[in-house]
Amino acid sequence: MSAAAQGVLGPRRRGLTLGIAGVVTAVAFEAMAVATAMPVAVSDLGGLGAYGWAFSGFLVASLFATVVAGETCDSRGPRIPLVGGMAVFTVGLVVAGTAVSMPGFVLGRMLQGLGAGGVVVAVYVVVGSAYPEDVRPRMFSVLSAAWILPALVGPSIAGVLTEHLSWRLVFLLVPFLGVPATLLILPRLAHLEPPGRGRRRAGRTRLALAVAAGAAALQVAGTRVDAWSVPLLVTGVALLLLALPRLLPGGALRLRRGLPTTVLMRGGLSGPFFGAGTFVPLLLVTQRGLTPTVAGVTLTVGSLGWSTGAWIQGRPTMLLPREALVRSGAILLVAGILAVATTLRGGVPVLVASVGWVLAGLGMGLGMASVSVASLRLAAPGDRGFVSAGMQLCDTLAATLTIALGSAIYAVGRDSYPTTTFALILCSMAVLAAVTALVAGRMRPPTAVVAEEPLVRARYRLRP
Repeated sequence: MSAAAQGVLGPRRRGLTLGIAGVVTAVAFEAMAVATAMPVAVSDLGGLGAYGWAFSGFLVASLFATVVAGETCDSRGPRIPLVGGMAVFTVGLVVAGTAVSMPGFVLGRMLQGLGAGGVVVAVYVVVGSAYPEDVRPRMFSVLSAAWILPALVGPSIAGVLTEHLSWRLVFLLVPFLGVPATLLILPRLAHLEPPGRGRRRAGRTRLALAVAAGAAALQVAGTRVDAWSVPLLVTGVALLLLALPRLLPGGALRLRRGLPTTVLMRGGLSGPFFGAGTFVPLLLVTQRGLTPTVAGVTLTVGSLGWSTGAWIQGRPTMLLPREALVRSGAILLVAGILAVATTLRGGVPVLVASVGWVLAGLGMGLGMASVSVASLRLAAPGDRGFVSAGMQLCDTLAATLTIALGSAIYAVGRDSYPTTTFALILCSMAVLAAVTALVAGRMRPPTAVVAEEPLVRARYRLRP
């Protein structure tokens, strides 16, 4: 069969590819658009005091669903997490879009988090199972592209709907994209059940709850400076240290060579990027006098850089090893963050911030897709759900920790030393990205490994 027929849009996989792209686009639109509608929605429901929980509820539920979905994919296949996750996500959109009180709205957001967490893990498992290794880089380019349109137009569409019609439509229109895409995928999932069924790992639900609670504690601790900050911080760290070693490939926290470090690299990239990105618009508004709309354009152009990086790593002519692409991506991320930091000086054009964020996005496109490709290559078929969940955990937790760190620094110094505070936040994120570049070489296994060999489980000590 020709290479075109075997590709992501060949006759055998066209429907699956388009369906996956549609599902990811639906999830991405909700993620990108909701922040625009949130202030109006929460104010309309009289819940400004619980504003943070509209985001925290989604995060906590998503972390829990990530772990459970990974276990389900390995033991029963990706159909239940993907289709069931999309159903729960859709119900959450309807609940939030029709809410008449803040508790109902937060419940809808939590249901969205449960669904989105399951869908994202299942998508990675489907890519690992349905696409051959040489096609996966191009499929991850498609997934990155599925985020671009929502990133470009999502906030603007949400703003128009919120201002001229109703914030509720931001939630209620998304199912018209997600449901047809899911129906397109459904007939193509039957043959993706795990061969021989994957292993079941005891205590996963309790560990998932511990991770979710730990992340919630850290997020709350990062937004307050009072007597509760330290107890919340200690509790959150303790819960994560208790649960994470059993939710990641053995030795991940010790940067064990091969699969453990590869999975951890997702957090090494996403943490600095989202930790810095959270404060870039605030920096440009408060320190350089830009309007929120103009400041938001900086993040938008970063998404174009991300898409370009993902396209480059997916080219058939790309011969660099994955660890080299991840290292290059981390270096670009460092350069981009430091470029943004230079705009704290009044004489530096604000355009430098946009250029810097394009560099950061380019690094993320190169690195994140490469981590996914390398992880699925090293994962045994019955462990793809476990490994995909581990990547998603690292993504979300790293972003949570870095945003909490940045929030704590900002809370302490924003009034007395605002310029120094922003510089410290950005430099901290640049240091974390530099560490990622330094350890990226440990992605290479100590010896040549074929993922399908039974020996891979013993070699990487995937915990029972």
